[in-house]
Amino acid sequence: MGNTLSCCVSPGASPTLSGRGGLRSQEQRQQERIDAYRVEAELREPEPSPGTILQHISDREAPEDLNFESNPSDHPRASTIFLSKSQPDVREKRKSNHINHVSPGQLNKKYSSCSTIYIDDSTVSQPNLKSTIKCVTLAIYYHTKNRDSDRSIDIFDEKMHPLTREEVPVDYYKRDPEHKHIYRFVRTLFSAAQLTAECAIVTLVYLERLLTYAEIDICPSNWKRIVLGAILLASKVWDDQAVWNVDYCQILKDMTVEDMNEMERQFLEMLQFNINVPASVYAKYYFDLRSLADDNNMNFPLEPLSKERAQKLEAISRLCEDKYKDLSKAAIRRSLSADNLIGISRSNAILS
Repeated sequence: MGNTLSCCVSPGASPTLSGRGGLRSQEQRQQERIDAYRVEAELREPEPSPGTILQHISDREAPEDLNFESNPSDHPRASTIFLSKSQPDVREKRKSNHINHVSPGQLNKKYSSCSTIYIDDSTVSQPNLKSTIKCVTLAIYYHTKNRDSDRSIDIFDEKMHPLTREEVPVDYYKRDPEHKHIYRFVRTLFSAAQLTAECAIVTLVYLERLLTYAEIDICPSNWKRIVLGAILLASKVWDDQAVWNVDYCQILKDMTVEDMNEMERQFLEMLQFNINVPASVYAKYYFDLRSLADDNNMNFPLEPLSKERAQKLEAISRLCEDKYKDLSKAAIRRSLSADNLIGISRSNAILS
């Protein structure tokens, strides 16, 4: 048949007898044609024409079987997992402070005054490296501490794929890592590979995306290899000068390149090759990390506003103001209203 729909009932066919011996009406014949077209269309798979617009890969990256609430790494309005896992500890801490009459804030916190203005150099476009790594590792700590279960995969098991030649303890899967141990591990990788703070945020996005897609948990037996795989992938996607797998083997001298390659391959497969991080998702994770820092009294560094800094901010503000003025002028309509008629020169009409 090809792409042409055909039917045994043609418009010019002669009327046939119905089951009751009468002639079928024009409406009945038309309905039969429609039914025949529908059945034939359902039986055949449509062949895409040369002009068919294919769906973009960015529109097909998110799995369809994941609902909105369980997929925060793809949707900007879904709450992050690490922030929800930290709330039980935050509520317990606030309750304890209330019972013991302890002030939740730090006594050495800096506030702006009339004589001194403190500003935070950490922004969504240029986060502070040290503070961002502390917040990201704190989020990983809450993932491990308040995990739902111990679901894992062999490629991330440290017993099966050790990072060092040292013998793994027998009860390695029972020892929850402390925040300082996670921070020391991540800080070593970022310092040796010279990674940026933005890469740390993307690492957390990939980590939560892996937990959602693969349905696993960060537990004592796999947290190091999961974090390493997320950092490895984030450094290649985000930074212009990516770090090669062999470079990480120079940092972790007991790991082989083959093991690193296999871990990266399986990490990508579990992510379904969805490495896209929208700007809205990145901003959500950044501000949720700041909320996590506030809940745990981890203030971002504040510096007094110096004269040079004030001049730079003023110059940036002036450039933005001039830019918006040009945009507003371009948006003015050419037509004049009655309020703008004053002062407009008029020429005398010449009648002939």
